[in-house]
Amino acid sequence: MNILAIDIGNTNIKFGLFLEGEAQPVKSVGVNDDENIRSTLHSLWEQVPAAPRSKEKLRDAVIVVCSVNPPATERFRTAVSEEIKEKILEIGLDKDVPLPIKLGVEYPADVGVDRVLAAAAAYLVVEQPVIVADFGTAITIDAVDDDGTFMGGIIAPGIAVSAKSLAENTAKLPEIVVNKPVMTLGGNTRDAINNGIYFAAVGLLETTCRKFAEEMEVWPQTIVTGDGAETIKEDCKFVDNWVPSLVIKGIVLAYMKYIQERPVS
Repeated sequence: MNILAIDIGNTNIKFGLFLEGEAQPVKSVGVNDDENIRSTLHSLWEQVPAAPRSKEKLRDAVIVVCSVNPPATERFRTAVSEEIKEKILEIGLDKDVPLPIKLGVEYPADVGVDRVLAAAAAYLVVEQPVIVADFGTAITIDAVDDDGTFMGGIIAPGIAVSAKSLAENTAKLPEIVVNKPVMTLGGNTRDAINNGIYFAAVGLLETTCRKFAEEMEVWPQTIVTGDGAETIKEDCKFVDNWVPSLVIKGIVLAYMKYIQERPVS
């Protein structure tokens, strides 16, 4: 089975191509870079083999989408239709493909599909309580209980968002790119900002994991993903696993579960 898994976020669109179950390198494109989105779509789709019995040599794959950005999703839907004459399947409540785990939250329709899929991907592997932190545009830290129910969690500004917000809302503080500090004490303004944002992220993750464990009365495994995770990972020794592109893996798992469980017509 061949799947083109698409994770549409607020900043980037990630493309994950799986050919006969083998993952190809994930590609990331700015969410508003329409030209690059279309060219990436083309280049990946050309790698998909033709369906064996297709006289028109149609490609033998499905395009499955997880999105937290409805306008970008509609632009992507149009690009798929115009560029490769295909349709997309979207994951979510009342969408083409259902969510792969139960939701134990107050307002299920408000939960970002990416949060659920990352949590589902982690739980379906470890099959026990798990905490999943995603360091992207936002930092989300969520928990799945022993029964495989998504319990919700916390949402905080991402590392880059924090740096941008600080610069935009002060008169003299510069916008920086946050990196691992050389020393905790910042000897100048740029280092002070860098270290403050960096250790705030590390502390947020550690404190949240501890508080979740206290409330769940069990110490879950902690799995971290997202582009920003690479920045802080060396100071998070309490994390069990760092998994790149966990949402992409969740998209594939959700689709596989869907086709295995749907009624045979």
